[in-house]
Amino acid sequence: MNSAPKLRLGVNIDHVATLRNARGGAVPDPLRAAQMALAAGADGITAHLREDRRHINDDDMRRLKASIDAPLNFEMAATEQMLDIALKTRPHACCLVPEKRTERTTEGGLDVVGGEQHLLPFVNELSRAGIRVSLFIEPSFEALAAAVAIRAPVVELHTGAWCNAAALGQDEAAAEFARLRAAATEAARLGLECHAGHGLDYQTARIIAALPELVELNIGHFLIGEAIFVGLEASVRSMRAAMDEGRHA
Repeated sequence: MNSAPKLRLGVNIDHVATLRNARGGAVPDPLRAAQMALAAGADGITAHLREDRRHINDDDMRRLKASIDAPLNFEMAATEQMLDIALKTRPHACCLVPEKRTERTTEGGLDVVGGEQHLLPFVNELSRAGIRVSLFIEPSFEALAAAVAIRAPVVELHTGAWCNAAALGQDEAAAEFARLRAAATEAARLGLECHAGHGLDYQTARIIAALPELVELNIGHFLIGEAIFVGLEASVRSMRAAMDEGRHA
């Protein structure tokens, strides 16, 4: 049996806010979704405050920080505006992610190799404030080495390419998973705490949970989509069960 510790589940509640914003008003409330997810077995809540405020807004971040008794992971672009908000909000963690106005969702990992000088001051400022910093990166040894140089204690591996290939049944899925497995092993060797996320569903979460180096998965869109059919608490419980099954298989 796998002796790795319990794998943490961070639930991203961005798309509850997407639904709210489609009509305006106050419902559905991302804070209520966060509270339900935690009651159903989530270990923390993730929210991405984008520059264009397309889903989560500033008041959501304030209310989440003030009202949930669990780690809040603030996904943010490396900009001065977002740094100022993070330092005022003081979440448990900040995950630096790439951001483009034209993208529907995050399309890949940070350019940590070419962006070391830009990212280092953000990592330093957040760390000095007692906020845990993670970098959302591609599963490559070059990106991991850059994360060490930037002095980020945590990396989150972008699982999107693997999930997309697995959903289509493509042969490249095995190669993409091999990249993830090798990157998780290398992250542990380098002393980095290793998380993963993007595009995960019950099946892919069950598979990747078997990698003992992983400490946390962050999952959002799939869980909110499933909640339309089975309810949010049921979707989170099913994800928790899938992750536990994969970890102990």
